[in-house]
Amino acid sequence: MPSPPDTHQDDRYEAFIQHFAHWEPDLRRFIRSLLPTREDADEVLQQTALVAWRKFDQFDRSTPFIKWTCVIARFEALAYRRKMARDRLVFREDILDLMADEGLSELDHRQEEQDALEHCLSELPEKQRKLVTLAYTPGIKIKDLAAQAGSTAPAFYMRLKRIRHQLMACLESKITSP
Repeated sequence: MPSPPDTHQDDRYEAFIQHFAHWEPDLRRFIRSLLPTREDADEVLQQTALVAWRKFDQFDRSTPFIKWTCVIARFEALAYRRKMARDRLVFREDILDLMADEGLSELDHRQEEQDALEHCLSELPEKQRKLVTLAYTPGIKIKDLAAQAGSTAPAFYMRLKRIRHQLMACLESKITSP
């Protein structure tokens, strides 16, 4: 007879995945600030996810998940650095600690910037928001967008410049200095 499903385990897994998926970009940026290559950061991110999952029962919900995983990532980056110590591009441990401290202090500011950008984008008229979003989409060429909009490339660039200035003014009004 098969055993009944473990709903606690399912709930725990779902909670972890929701937290991790939400904070993964910030965690990736934090780890990337500690290591010399994207490949190194990918490796440490994967190891951090495994360790965080194994220790998720120890996670104190009163602690921000991102700060908890950054502590884990910091130790994983140190372990990875020790493992790769033969490589001449590896930072000394004290430098890595300094970078980790600085990266943690930047997390809140980067989240504030992201929130402000989303807010400012939402305040743009839909047509402008669509144009600026498409202009920064990988693989999209400005001259093609200009042609679709019935404009020349130089005129389209000027239009984008005005939208970017509008966004910058909005961002500067929303973001506090670090």
